Amino acid sequence: MRNGPVFGRILLKLSGELLRGAAGSSLDPAAISLVAEQVKDAADHGVQVALVIGAGNLFRGLPASRGGMNRCSADNIGMLATVMNALAMRDALEAVGLPTEIQSAIPMSGIANPFDVRQALKFLDGGRVVIFAGGTGHPFFSTDTTAALRACQVGASAVLKATKVDGVYTADPKTDPTAVRYRRISYGDALNQRLNVMDSTAFSLCMDNNMPILVFNFSQPSILRNVVQGDLTCATLVDHGPTELDD
Repeated sequence: MRNGPVFGRILLKLSGELLRGAAGSSLDPAAISLVAEQVKDAADHGVQVALVIGAGNLFRGLPASRGGMNRCSADNIGMLATVMNALAMRDALEAVGLPTEIQSAIPMSGIANPFDVRQALKFLDGGRVVIFAGGTGHPFFSTDTTAALRACQVGASAVLKATKVDGVYTADPKTDPTAVRYRRISYGDALNQRLNVMDSTAFSLCMDNNMPILVFNFSQPSILRNVVQGDLTCATLVDHGPTELDD
């Protein structure tokens, strides 16, 4: 394995559920610290890290809208919840020695700086982690879409989507014991097979801008460091290349 990172600047998309922890609390300090340690491990190996964190541990706009809440109001609450997660993550990252900046798509003076791509690039080049919060600033867009958009804007090497499974499978491995993991899958095959790697808007952004997507199980020790160094043994690469099933 090479010493330097294969993916020098990444956009790490984290589920808010990763901040919940085993205890089930909305924000579990121990769980957040584990995430911070993985990010530090990658940063210590020369990777520039930008983060987008979902809000599923606090609030989900779409289910709320289906329950009768106005969709714009529900999504606005969800976007605010991503700022709460960003504040918690910044605290944990700085506790392990990583200087961190939050940029929010929703103006929040005194809490988070507004999104500014040129400033974000300066922070990343200077070794700071940048957390993009507040979604896109508009309802009807997911944090997956935010991750894809920000990755394209900052020129990331790839979007790294942290999940609870070690990649993309031919079927749901939780319900289908015959499911096989893809080592690599093309955007077209993922779309044709409706594998739901990301929501359709986010996926289209990545595909149209040739932005690779890496899907992996974040709970595995040192997985983030391994992936950025090019070890995709426990991950699936989604790009324009040929589709390859695991042996």
